[in-house]
Amino acid sequence: MTAQQSLLKQSRWKAWEPLLWLLAFAAPVVLPGHAMLISEIAIVALFAISLDLILGYTGIVSLGHAAFFGLGGYAAALFAKLVMPDPLVGLAFGMAVATLTGALFSLTIMRGSDLTRLMVTLGAGLILMELANKLDWLTGGADGLQGVVMGPVLGRFEFDLTGRTAAYYALSVLLVFFLLMRRVVHSPFGATLTAIRDNRLRAMAIGIPVSSRLALSYTVAAGVAGAAGALLTQTTGFASLDLFEFHRSADVMLMLVVGGVGWLYGGIVGAVVFKLMQDTLSNITPQYWTFWIGLFLVVLVLVGRERLLRPWTWFRKRGGA
Repeated sequence: MTAQQSLLKQSRWKAWEPLLWLLAFAAPVVLPGHAMLISEIAIVALFAISLDLILGYTGIVSLGHAAFFGLGGYAAALFAKLVMPDPLVGLAFGMAVATLTGALFSLTIMRGSDLTRLMVTLGAGLILMELANKLDWLTGGADGLQGVVMGPVLGRFEFDLTGRTAAYYALSVLLVFFLLMRRVVHSPFGATLTAIRDNRLRAMAIGIPVSSRLALSYTVAAGVAGAAGALLTQTTGFASLDLFEFHRSADVMLMLVVGGVGWLYGGIVGAVVFKLMQDTLSNITPQYWTFWIGLFLVVLVLVGRERLLRPWTWFRKRGGA
């Protein structure tokens, strides 16, 4: 089997995938009281997919990915408030701003070790958060950007208090970007990214332009993260400094730990599990829900993702499981 045939085989849809997406789009109707939660899950799933492109497929560890999430959110909110309230145009604008900023910041991840990139990406997020805080005449500072009113999606579907429009809007955007990202990672370009992740020196030796691939991957991921941030501000009608906070980057990293890296559905699965656990546990124990999530992550790491649903295998040796 040639490399091209292998990529084509990987890109083919499995039998269960259309059913999964049909269930996702049926969820706002079946569970109308949880439409806003479904919308939030779709948004953080898109955010997780963007991080997976650079972490799972390229091998770039980032703790400042929320920088582009927040930038896209603020750009879309400001566009709606100052220019026009059309959601799709605002989404494109937020994504464009995040993409351009990602292209600029990609110059900082060309050299150095993983630890260097970790600190540089974290610093980028802190810089943008401080800028949003200081430019209070534009962003609202610590009070956040208020008075963001969105127009109807496609000129027909108004955002309402039930959150159904927001849920379908977020799910539709997630599906579109999932298909695009699937195309990217199962292309020859995606194959070069995994080669760089596995062995950068070998990739350079066989003629892969490592620096340009790293920059392009980081730029694309920044744009998708910006789209996720734009979705959040559009569906909530509010943008605050919380978009840039470190916990945003940490949470999306944990989602990939739960769902698995180097697999686009890993970001979606991780987002679903993490947000459902957060919503359920915070209702049961508002003060200690983070403890239970932490305990879950410890168990996940100790027993492994594959054996988590088979408790009777936890105490066996891995070779005999």
